[in-house]
Amino acid sequence: MSVVLALASALAYGVADFLGGLFSRRASAWAIALLAQISSVVAIAAAATKLGGSPTAADLGWGAASGAGSGLGTYFLYRGLGGAQMNLVAPLSAIGAATVPVLVGIALGERPTTLAWIGIGLALPAIWLVSRGGSAAAAVAGRPESGVRQGLLAGAGFGLLFVALGQVHPAAGLWPLAVGQGVATLVLAAGAALARASLRNLPRRLAAGASAVGLCSAGATVLYQLAVRGELVSVTAVLASLYPALTVLLATWLLHERMNRVQAVGLALAAGAVVFVALG
Repeated sequence: MSVVLALASALAYGVADFLGGLFSRRASAWAIALLAQISSVVAIAAAATKLGGSPTAADLGWGAASGAGSGLGTYFLYRGLGGAQMNLVAPLSAIGAATVPVLVGIALGERPTTLAWIGIGLALPAIWLVSRGGSAAAAVAGRPESGVRQGLLAGAGFGLLFVALGQVHPAAGLWPLAVGQGVATLVLAAGAALARASLRNLPRRLAAGASAVGLCSAGATVLYQLAVRGELVSVTAVLASLYPALTVLLATWLLHERMNRVQAVGLALAAGAVVFVALG
């Protein structure tokens, strides 16, 4: 059941990220991310109230840590998807989201198999090839930036999110997640204020779309929180990190994004890295 929940989380993340990136091409990534986050925190707080739970101070602390990763990860992902090639940014973010929990899991005593180590080994050349090919593709497409840095930073943020949520006890319910989403909202609000990105300037349709993205993202995060209760963090995080597959497919189908051979090889290695870590 945990595997199914983790895969469902990946699908929801994939849709949310594609739409969030698409909307960020029409407005400030800070504004889109903040509005989506506000919608998300309201939805998760409502779910936490209904489901109850008995969180400890440690659970709430891990929840707050997850919020820092979620807020920064969301911003860098939306900025990358909005200003660069989606088929570059999304896979790079997935590599970070998958490998960070595995490395942290090792430090906490988990022992990945040989397949997992192979996956980690494939991640390094995958990042290099995707970055090199994606930079060239971005230049051909006329994008102002390659999105490499944004993708890697987003992956690091989501890796922190997955690791922190993996430390929360099942009896805590969704309250630590609600706290985390509240922290993420504060992080994004501070960033939006510094960037002078106002929500008042967003068209109504764009604001409604961003709010819908937040609800989708909230559903994905809740599904992950439920999945991690019955499986190792290193496994559920990798499965949830398959989200770029849908983002890339939607970008190819709806936005007609193309990739060169170098980037295609890198994406294949990235997919292999995620699959090997999952199998391990």
